[in-house]
Amino acid sequence: MSEHVDRHANRELRARFDDVYGQYQQLRSGLDTLQTRLAELRVTRRSADGQVTATVGARGEVIEVELTPAVYRERDAGALGRKITETIRTAATAAADATRDLVAEAVPANSGSMDFLRTGDYAALLGRADAVLGRREGTA
Repeated sequence: MSEHVDRHANRELRARFDDVYGQYQQLRSGLDTLQTRLAELRVTRRSADGQVTATVGARGEVIEVELTPAVYRERDAGALGRKITETIRTAATAAADATRDLVAEAVPANSGSMDFLRTGDYAALLGRADAVLGRREGTA
């Protein structure tokens, strides 16, 4: 009788393990795809007058800035600098939104990673990690 119960329990544990492992493999595959998509992400924005175009990557890094010849007619370096800065800022904000959307497809909505992407709050992210580690230390 005891041997039968043990086999049944082992089968249930094995089935549960297979399920969890399958979920892990799916998540891992999704993260590999996410990493590729983030590496390829490019967001381009143009200034209101069309004279400045900025392209940024997933982390907001500037990939390219293009200026039309018309910018040289204005002769106002300060205004041009502000226009370039604003166009890059607009592209970086759009890239952050696109990054958040891509990550949301692969990571649970209530995860620390998603919270960090929404808020940029390192302290909260580390606090979550500390809380998890504290729980583990307390149960060990």
